[in-house]
Amino acid sequence: MISYLPDANARLRRVFVRDLTVQARLGVYPREEAAPQRVVIGIELLVADDAAPAGIGPDRLDRVVDYAAVTERARAVATSGHTRLAETLAERIAVACLEDTRVESARVTVEKPDILPHVGAVGVSVERRRS
Repeated sequence: MISYLPDANARLRRVFVRDLTVQARLGVYPREEAAPQRVVIGIELLVADDAAPAGIGPDRLDRVVDYAAVTERARAVATSGHTRLAETLAERIAVACLEDTRVESARVTVEKPDILPHVGAVGVSVERRRS
């Protein structure tokens, strides 16, 4: 498994989005298809760092992965209709993150915090990487 730590020698930085909360239709039960539920998404990306290992790149948004764009892409995937499996949703978000060619790998966690009584959350984490 890949370590999701920044690595100057490998020219990688870590970009993350924590606790993105959306209302999504997710699950295999009729009640989950009928009404959206709270879903919490976490995203970790390993991204090419053009200034590593020792430099400082230009202070311009166009040279880095935009957190807002990552967040909106994940929100759009999560809220675009009904998905039966949390695994499928996480895979779709991870693959969408790889559309930015600077992203080397993506780890996505999808949690359903309100589905089981006496449990903080259930969910899944998946990883996808550039071939």
